[in-house]
Amino acid sequence: MFEKFYKLISNDIGIDLGTSNTLVYLKGHGIVINEPSVVAVNIKTNQILAVGTKAKEMLGRTPLHIKAIRPLVDGVISDFEVTEEMLSYLINKADKISKKLARPRVLIGVPTGTTNVETRAVYDAARSAGAREVFLVEEPMAAAIGVRLPIKDPVGSMIIDIGGGTTDIAVISLGGVVKSKNLKIAGDKLNNDISTYMRDEFKILIGERTAEIVKITIGSVIEGVYMETEVHGRDILTGLPRTVVVTDSDIREAMALSIRGLCDGVKDMLETTPPEILSDIMHKGITLSGGGALILGLDQLLQRVLKIPVYVVEDPLSAVARGTGVILDNMPFYKDVLIGNQDELPPR
Repeated sequence: MFEKFYKLISNDIGIDLGTSNTLVYLKGHGIVINEPSVVAVNIKTNQILAVGTKAKEMLGRTPLHIKAIRPLVDGVISDFEVTEEMLSYLINKADKISKKLARPRVLIGVPTGTTNVETRAVYDAARSAGAREVFLVEEPMAAAIGVRLPIKDPVGSMIIDIGGGTTDIAVISLGGVVKSKNLKIAGDKLNNDISTYMRDEFKILIGERTAEIVKITIGSVIEGVYMETEVHGRDILTGLPRTVVVTDSDIREAMALSIRGLCDGVKDMLETTPPEILSDIMHKGITLSGGGALILGLDQLLQRVLKIPVYVVEDPLSAVARGTGVILDNMPFYKDVLIGNQDELPPR
């Protein structure tokens, strides 16, 4: 009875708490927020100046008393207070779209392999940010539900969720994760690879945002159409501004080692997967989701290396957020896929 009453007076919110971007799903409205996971803080006053897109624009451009902070590193909370402020901002923004009397019920996606302490940090941050009830789900499980994989059937499915901080590889069957692996090779690592390559090969220093733009613009992992772009940075030798022309083959070379590590990680996962499930995966293929799935040719390269069909889902960036929405729409059916709520989490 209480559950039905709360449904009328409170919102259900799903959050894909990512290292690079955070997406918010509001029941009845779909995905209402998609903003970078960046917070700008005034160190002198401890005041939050901006969250999301506005804060990301400040990265590398702030005076000494203002810091643009990314509160999540490798999908895990590194700055509790700033994460709490960010969640509070996002929950309040979503709540204003559909005004209700009671505090919202919140479902948050977390990477696989997070420790009890890390899980508790996410839970506490959400409660402090104004959530009435907090539920947690592993991101690859949420992504699988979001792209409508048959996770409850006695059939094995494999999903690779490539985010900003981590790549989550999971084999799912009968509503549970059979095998999972968490790799630190993801979007941020590739950005660093590009920055390092530009410094070593072109003797030019570029920022984090520039590296990301280069990756999105001409990043690819297999040879195809010739692409090039101009990159502006600071010359290491003279200290003066300099512009260089970078091609797709340069970026491929920059990312090669990390991409090889990603392929090896998936290979290792397949080697330890039970044979029955492996035959299901060979028949159905591997599903790619997350922002990293958009890198040109990654699905073809994985298919070539693994000899298994690989498919990129439609709108891979929002797969986890869509999954939280599906779970919130039918919580009793998906209750057993959740990590837990306040009653099941470890003590503080």
